[in-house]
Amino acid sequence: MTEEARHKYEFKKQLEELKSKQGQGTELISLYIPHDKRISDVVAYLRDEHGSSANIKSKSTRDNVQSALESIMSRLKYYKEPPENGMAIFCGAISIGGDRTSMEAITIVPSQPITSFSYRCGSSFETDKLDEMLVDRKTFGLIVLDRREATIGTLKGKKVTALRHLTSTVPGKQRKGGQSSHRFQQLRLIAINDFNTRIGDAANDIFLAIDRNDFQGILIGGPTPTKEEFVKGEYLHHELQPKILGLFDIAYTDESGLGELMDAASDTLTSLEVVKEKKLMERFMRALVSEDGLAAYGEDSVRSNLNMGSVDVLLLSEDLRRSRITLKCQNCDYASTTTVKHRAGEKATLDYGKCPKCQSTLNIAEQVDVVDELSITAEQMNTEVEFISTEFEEGEQLYNAFGGIAAILRYRTGV
Repeated sequence: MTEEARHKYEFKKQLEELKSKQGQGTELISLYIPHDKRISDVVAYLRDEHGSSANIKSKSTRDNVQSALESIMSRLKYYKEPPENGMAIFCGAISIGGDRTSMEAITIVPSQPITSFSYRCGSSFETDKLDEMLVDRKTFGLIVLDRREATIGTLKGKKVTALRHLTSTVPGKQRKGGQSSHRFQQLRLIAINDFNTRIGDAANDIFLAIDRNDFQGILIGGPTPTKEEFVKGEYLHHELQPKILGLFDIAYTDESGLGELMDAASDTLTSLEVVKEKKLMERFMRALVSEDGLAAYGEDSVRSNLNMGSVDVLLLSEDLRRSRITLKCQNCDYASTTTVKHRAGEKATLDYGKCPKCQSTLNIAEQVDVVDELSITAEQMNTEVEFISTEFEEGEQLYNAFGGIAAILRYRTGV
């Protein structure tokens, strides 16, 4: 697992937790400070806001906003200047059930620069600027075509999207009675040219609208010689024609053909994370159905194989949200460990119940993120760890069908 992948997972989880927090009024402060903003200017701004907040009618809201502002100003005393990428501070009275609140302050130093100063009060934290940092903006244009139809789409980050589907009026190769062979061939060539022109116009509309800094190139798939004729005919805009990265033989030209094109172009796209992840999932699926049995899935099976050192590659869904909780009795030596699932942005909750030995209260002795726990074990066993996105079909399958945890094994264990 690369440091970048690990950071992305932690950053995504942190944002989900921020989004889950709610205030009882417009009491939650979101503050974005770019690197070139002087701390003294920020503090002066916050002092003005502190003075203005005295006009808030609700006493509880007024007190909470002023307390949050004071907390932020207190934190800023430790900074001579903002970090190189700037910083975001989120502070306010968080609802914790009933009429109770808890004052919390979270500081985030992102991996990408914050470009503008922003201050906002609301009933939830403003995370849009940070959400944008998670978006992979690299975009590829996809075109699949034959004589009957064409589909145009994009590969953005890890997601393939079909955007336009066209059907042709090109007649088949067999002419109808009453037409000369030459006349029929002329009409057919005219229809092919018209269809290719329509494909080019549609692709131009889509691809030229993409930011030039994000647009990486165009992949074209279809049978021979259709795709070659399309490229040689220069039906694409003159700025797009040099962006063609390759032509690939594929069988389908409907929406499913876009995914087939991406698979066919995997060597061209080797630097993309989605291609690496798809290949890992394909390797896992092959291992799962093979007689060797070099695959495992589900937390219990994978955990057992990890502890035995038999896991070569540990596959974890980016959307996996589980906590490993150890409960201990406050009165006797009873202890138990369990895994608790929770939705993205929610903290794990559990009815701890009573000790089965003495009926005393059970308390949490330890709570750890399952991803952290498994990753530490994997590192000790020299096991490769890979995060798998849910933005493509196989990634969704890992999360929904295999519980978000799977493994490719070094040797068969039967566990």
